[in-house]
Amino acid sequence: MRILVADRFPSGAIERLRGNGHEVAYEADVTEDTLGAALADRQAVVVRSTRVTAAAIEVNPGLDLIVRAGAGTNTIDVAAAQAHSVAVCNTPGKNSVAVAELTMGLILAIDRNIADQVAELRLGQWNKKRWSRATGLKGRTIGIIGFGDIGAEVAKRADAFGMKVVTVDRSGRSEAALERMVQLDVDTVPNLESLVAVADILTLHVPSVPVTVGMISRYLLERVRPGTVIINTSRGEVVDEEALLAVIDEKDLRIGLDVYLNEPGAGDSTIDSALARHPRVYGTHHIGASTEQAQQAVADEVVDVVESFAAGHVRNQVLP
Repeated sequence: MRILVADRFPSGAIERLRGNGHEVAYEADVTEDTLGAALADRQAVVVRSTRVTAAAIEVNPGLDLIVRAGAGTNTIDVAAAQAHSVAVCNTPGKNSVAVAELTMGLILAIDRNIADQVAELRLGQWNKKRWSRATGLKGRTIGIIGFGDIGAEVAKRADAFGMKVVTVDRSGRSEAALERMVQLDVDTVPNLESLVAVADILTLHVPSVPVTVGMISRYLLERVRPGTVIINTSRGEVVDEEALLAVIDEKDLRIGLDVYLNEPGAGDSTIDSALARHPRVYGTHHIGASTEQAQQAVADEVVDVVESFAAGHVRNQVLP
């Protein structure tokens, strides 16, 4: 196949594709606006954060496959792809551990005020009395919104810290998922309102789909317990940022974010986010899946997706 890799990607995986007989062009600096032209004569494209628009799909009738090197496909116009008979595939579950590790890192950093202490020490300030106050994690209740692969990995780590894990009950879970919840002693509640009523910490692990956009709403935030820690390492759109800003001080909330509304598409840019600047927010730069281990696992899965497609089988297909 003639493949375009339009984002940063491990060189070893590119060489594996070339070794299997594929013609691979590596153009990590392609943007949403230049992707359409870069796809000329290409049958497949591999992307991470680069947006694949309907326009880019429509002007390339030879395109057969879009592979998202990650789980979420909200940056790809999946409906347009399906309308033009282009398969969209992803690599689910391959970065779950990395995102779970960052989630726990944010929780610990907030509880111990790590970032603020580092900032003061770098200024030569010593304020042990101020920073000696921490709640601790043992015995606290963590509410996991979205109990898929990432949510389960967070639950494992929370359990190791002696935390009580709670999630929303829902129908349709696989037997394997239910067994996993039993092993981790996960409790369930009937709805989100019940979850925020018992959680000391809320962590979000849902995709960006119509039903989840804005799910952390003003209505829900007004029912969150004072002092709650809220972590979002999923997608910025699931949180109503204006609503969160309206209650963050009033309810003494602490927030850990890896994702934001309207975050930059480029790796090096600027961001204008009132939420990211708020002193009660600890933020990272959408790097949840950015560990060497996770990137290698994702890259290996991308190669498997391409090889399966070349052999006539569609692996990990995503539908609108």
